Amino acid sequence: MEKDLKKKGIEEPQQNNWKEKEGKRGAGNKDYTQNTTSDFKLNNSKFDSLNSNHPSITYSNWSIKRDRIFKKPLEKQFEFDEKVASVFDDMITRSVPYYRESMELQLDYLIPFLKPGDRVVDLGCSTGTFLLELESRLSIDLDLIGIDNSSPMIARATAKGIGMGSRVQFLQSDILQYQLKKCKGIVANYTLQFIRPLYRQQVVEKIFAGLVEGGVFLFTEKLISPNPKLHKIMVDIYHRYKENRGYSRYEIAQKREALENVLIPYTMEENLELIKRVGFKWVEVIFRWNNFATFIALKE
Repeated sequence: MEKDLKKKGIEEPQQNNWKEKEGKRGAGNKDYTQNTTSDFKLNNSKFDSLNSNHPSITYSNWSIKRDRIFKKPLEKQFEFDEKVASVFDDMITRSVPYYRESMELQLDYLIPFLKPGDRVVDLGCSTGTFLLELESRLSIDLDLIGIDNSSPMIARATAKGIGMGSRVQFLQSDILQYQLKKCKGIVANYTLQFIRPLYRQQVVEKIFAGLVEGGVFLFTEKLISPNPKLHKIMVDIYHRYKENRGYSRYEIAQKREALENVLIPYTMEENLELIKRVGFKWVEVIFRWNNFATFIALKE
């Protein structure tokens, strides 16, 4: 059960054609990924149709529930279904170390490349946090598109956007069918790892082809180590991290089993080689914590 998809000779970043909105950056910025309830006052006919298919999304408020999915015995392999989507914002902030910091760093790298009218696509956008945050930072018009194959994720992303008065488009689609065209930025955070290795290079080739010259590809992946001893230490450190954020050992073991053969991570070297193999000349790691790394690749 795959989540679909659910950057020396580059163009100089544009100067003085964008401006960050005051009060939108830093610790004081409202974080829609926290374990809180936000009153979004969703009054939009577009939401009505979404709500008919996803009745757990309340019309008058947006409740971000605590992740307790794996307190119970497994019923099936992991997938981005209604249960996962309903707790995803809590799940990712408690499961991914420095999730918020990594996203902020990616935005800091991406924004200097953008000018009015540029297109940015988030592949595997989940509940839409990255694009909504990008939009909130800038006063220029951008063509922002979030893609995910999970209907419950798209429903929540759309509802968030409506509540924030956003113009971001959230579309349910399979990346293998979706046509990426004339993108200045493409983002794929925690996405490639859910694509079968058989198809992963094909997806990255599409990403490279879909970027304009001077385009940016940002992505974050879970990593494995080719050294068995180091890999065990890496996993143990990560599990302690999750325990410290309220997950029991039982929940951690249950989720690990559910993700078996669903989430298939690469080593750091394998990720770098894949990106270079499809045509990217510049790729760097801009952030790493233990078994998670954020990469930037540039299309010349």
